[in-house]
Amino acid sequence: MAYYLGIDGGGSKTTCAVGDDESLITTVITGPSNITRVGEERAREALQQAISQACAAAKITPKEVERACIGIAGAGREAVAAAVRKIVGELISGEIEVVGDMPTALEAAFGGGAGVVVIAGTGSVAYGRNAQGRTARAGGWGFAISDEGSAHWIGRVAVSVLLRAMDREEKAASRSSPLFSGIAAAWKLKSLDELVRTANSNPDFAALFPAILASAEGGDRAAENVLVNAGRELAGLADIVSQRLFAENGASLTIVPLAVAGGVFRHSQVVREAFCTEIQKTNVPLELSPQIVEPAMGALRMARRSAKS
Repeated sequence: MAYYLGIDGGGSKTTCAVGDDESLITTVITGPSNITRVGEERAREALQQAISQACAAAKITPKEVERACIGIAGAGREAVAAAVRKIVGELISGEIEVVGDMPTALEAAFGGGAGVVVIAGTGSVAYGRNAQGRTARAGGWGFAISDEGSAHWIGRVAVSVLLRAMDREEKAASRSSPLFSGIAAAWKLKSLDELVRTANSNPDFAALFPAILASAEGGDRAAENVLVNAGRELAGLADIVSQRLFAENGASLTIVPLAVAGGVFRHSQVVREAFCTEIQKTNVPLELSPQIVEPAMGALRMARRSAKS
């Protein structure tokens, strides 16, 4: 029996799936493995832990894996792809393919078919393919200048909104407010000065996402508005890709399948609802799948297909 492995390596977690020719056997989740974000040492720890744990759960050894496909942000840079191949190759003797996280998400959503997928995790991007096989992307240009609607973007914007409210001496921005308290707890801060220093020192803004969710669920309007705007930004990315691939001279050609992936969609109903509302306004009709796709399943499919080709 042949065994295959698919990995989705993100900035917050790593998902590893093991399967045979027909079925999924097991999945495990470990820490972040996006080398660009967490560095090679932490990526090695997360990837190798994921492989070891997944293979143990499947009752096989890593050496029995015939082919592995790893989808990871930044894989378009050869240095990143080479580092990931080396890390995985320390455990797996079979073939190893390293691709970006966009193709694996698209594969998980539509197989070889046409459609658009929007990924919103630590970072964000929209990616699509039309019936002619042409692809397009929007967003995903990095935390400092892009990744609209991502967990990092949500955290950064929430801090900015909070500080602007403090400038205006709004009651909602007091240090006892749920949003301020949540952000301070997530970053282990005790004062406004510490918050400002931390926010300007290249921090992990994505780590604030759970606190912002909790604040919004507790009725904090500022936190809720940040999440609503995140959903709108993500819908804007979907609109750009669908326009480029599925519209001609401003005329809609078809109803376009649309899927979403990532922890922001998975955990925030506010983001999902704002996203759904906004995509109704796009020029190209988009039909959203109710399922949140798992890119690791796409990576597993790609590993199987490549092994048989």
